[in-house]
Amino acid sequence: MHRRRRRSFAAAVALVVLLLAAVVTAVTADTGATTATPVIVATVCGNATAAADRQEGFDVSFVNALELIYQNVTRSGYGAASSGDGDAVYGLGQCMAYLSPTDCQLCYAQSRVKLPHCLPSTSGRIYLDGCFLRYDSHNFTAVATDAADTAACSSNLTVNSPNFAAAASALLRNVTAAAPGATGYYYAAASASAALRRARGSPPRVYAAAQCWRSLNASACAACVASAAERVVRRCLPRGAGEGYGLNAGCVVRYSTLPFYLPANVAAGGGGSSTRHIIIVVIASVFSALAVIGIALAWAKLRNTWAKLRNRRNDHHEDMDESSEIIRAFAASHLSFKYEELRKATDDFNQINKLGQGGYGSVYKGVLLDGREIAVKRLFFNTRQWADQFFNEVRLVSQVQHKNLVKLLGCSVEGPESLLVYEYLCNTSLDHYLFDAFKKTALDWERRSEIILGTAEGLSYLHNASEIRIIHRDIKASNILLDERFRPKIADFGLARNFMEDQSHLSTGLAGTFGYMAPEYIVHGQLTEKADIYSYGVLVLEIITGRKNHNSVASSAEGHSLMSLIWKHYNAGTLMELLDPNLREQCTEEEALKVFHVGLLCAQASPNLRPPMWKVVEMLGSRGKELPRPTQPPFINIKGSNAKSNSSGSLSLLSNSDKSPFSLNQLSVSGVQAR
Repeated sequence: MHRRRRRSFAAAVALVVLLLAAVVTAVTADTGATTATPVIVATVCGNATAAADRQEGFDVSFVNALELIYQNVTRSGYGAASSGDGDAVYGLGQCMAYLSPTDCQLCYAQSRVKLPHCLPSTSGRIYLDGCFLRYDSHNFTAVATDAADTAACSSNLTVNSPNFAAAASALLRNVTAAAPGATGYYYAAASASAALRRARGSPPRVYAAAQCWRSLNASACAACVASAAERVVRRCLPRGAGEGYGLNAGCVVRYSTLPFYLPANVAAGGGGSSTRHIIIVVIASVFSALAVIGIALAWAKLRNTWAKLRNRRNDHHEDMDESSEIIRAFAASHLSFKYEELRKATDDFNQINKLGQGGYGSVYKGVLLDGREIAVKRLFFNTRQWADQFFNEVRLVSQVQHKNLVKLLGCSVEGPESLLVYEYLCNTSLDHYLFDAFKKTALDWERRSEIILGTAEGLSYLHNASEIRIIHRDIKASNILLDERFRPKIADFGLARNFMEDQSHLSTGLAGTFGYMAPEYIVHGQLTEKADIYSYGVLVLEIITGRKNHNSVASSAEGHSLMSLIWKHYNAGTLMELLDPNLREQCTEEEALKVFHVGLLCAQASPNLRPPMWKVVEMLGSRGKELPRPTQPPFINIKGSNAKSNSSGSLSLLSNSDKSPFSLNQLSVSGVQAR
C-alpha cells in the first residue's frame, strides 16, 4: 500500500508538471514570449561546509540575510545584507535593469527558492534569466571576478554566419564600454544588424546587455564586464550559439538573437491585452503548480518524520496508516490557513511588521480580514531540518491548551515557505523589558511575581498535566511572551520533545541557549524535565535581579557569572544586595528571599535535587513555609572574546561534586532567538 501511495504521489506531481509545461508551451507558441517562470542559467555551490555544530546557526543567518535582501530588492531591484556574528552570512541579490518591478519580484522569488539547495555549503550563487542571488560566509560584495566565473551558451539558438559573430563581438564591446559609465545602475543595452541577409527577409539582429552589481565601483565594473564579454566571445560565438551569457561574480554580460531586454509587447510587435492575459494565466499556473508540489513535498516529509517517531513502538504497518490519517486530518482541519491570506495579512511580510527572528524563520505581525491580530512565523522548507521543526511544533502545540502557553491558531504549507500562525501578544517578549534600563520599570513586583508563577504553572502543565509529557528545551526570557496585562505565555516549541510512557529520559543532540542549559544535558546529552527546571531557575534569578545570566561574566566587576555571584551572596546572607533596584520599595525582604530561594533550588547542579514544577508552584504560592536549603549550582563561565555571545567558546563547569573544572572546547549550541 505504501508503494502505491508513493507511486500515486509521484504521478500526481508529474501530472502537474506536464500540464504546466503544456500550458507554457502553448502560450510560447502563440505569443513568441518566454515562459513566466525565470529560467535558471547556472547554479554554483561551494565545496566548503560549516562545522556540524555550527550548521544550524549558519542556516538561521542564511534565512535572515535572504529576507533582508528581499526587502530591498522589492523596492529598488538590488539588495545586500549580512546576518549573524560567529555564523555570519553575507548575501547579495540584484535584478537586471530591464525587468519590471513585478518580473523582478518573480525572479527573486524563484532564486530564493532554489538557492537553498546549495546548503550545507557555506557559499552559493544562482544566475537566472534576469536576476542574480549569492550568499557566502565572507563579505564578497566588492569582488568583481573570481575562480567561479563562467559562461553559458545556448544550444537551442544557433546562427551559421561568421558575420553574426563579428557583429555580436562588436556589440558586446560597445555595451561593456558603456555600462561602467551608466551612473547608479551600471547598465547598458543595444542591438545591431548582422549585416548578412538571409535568403529571404531582413538581416538577423543581435541584442546585448551588460550590467554590474551596484556594490562595485566604476573601475571594478569595467574590469568585470570586460572579463565576462571576453569569456562569452571565446566560448560561445565559435560554436555558433545564438545566445550566450558571461557570468561573473560582479556582473552579467549577455547577447542573443532574441530581444530579451525589450518589453514583451514591444518585442512581439504588440499583442495587447490578450497576450498579457495569457501571461497572467501562465504565472498563476506556475504558482499554483508550485503550491501543489510544495504541499505534496511537505506532506511527504511530514509522513517520514511521523514514521520515525512511530517506529519506536515497532509497529510498521500501523505506522503508515496512522501517518496518512494524521495528514488527511491536518489538511481538513480548522488549522489550515491559505498562504495568500497570510501574505496579505502581513502586508507581504513587510519589514515594518517584523516582530523578531526565530530559530528557523522570522515572526511578523498580521491582521486578518476579520480584524484579528496574529503572529505569523515564517519558515523556509528548503532548510534541511524544516520537516522536523515544522511538524514538531504543529503536532505538539496543537495538543496542549493552557492559559500560560501561546495558542497555535493554524498553519499553511503552500508555496516555497511554510507558516505557523499564533495569537498575537502586544507586549512582545520578557527580555525586551527585563534587560532594558528604561522599559524594565514597567515590570513592577506584582507583574514579575505573576510572570514567575505563570511560567511555573505553564511548565507544570507541560510536564505533568497535558496528555503527553513535553520538555520545552529552550526556556529563557525571549521565549516568554507577554499579553496586554503582562501575563506570561511560553512560546517557541520548535525544540520541544515529548516522552513516550515508558521513557525515563531522551538521548538527543544538544540544542538550546548557553546560560540556560542544565549541566547534565550539556555533558551527557540526556534530556529530562529537570533540564527545563534548571532553565526556569536561571530565568527566575534573572527576573528578580534584572541581570542577564550569560552576559554576567563580562559585565560583572568581580568577574563572576550571575550564578556564582548569587551563590556567594547567599552564603554571606546578603542576597538583598542583588535585588533589582527598581523593586527595593515594592516588596518585603521575605518575599524577595523566597523567590531567590526557589530559583536556587531549581538551578542546583544535581538534577535529582531540583523540585518538580508542581512543587515549585506550591512553594511560590505558600506563605511562611520553610524551604529546603539549596546546594551549590554549577558555575558555567564562557571565557574569552565571545563572553558576550552565546556562540562557541571555552566552557567550564564547577559544582559541589566536581571541584576540578573540566572544559568543553569549541562547544557550539543552537542559540534560538524568539520573537
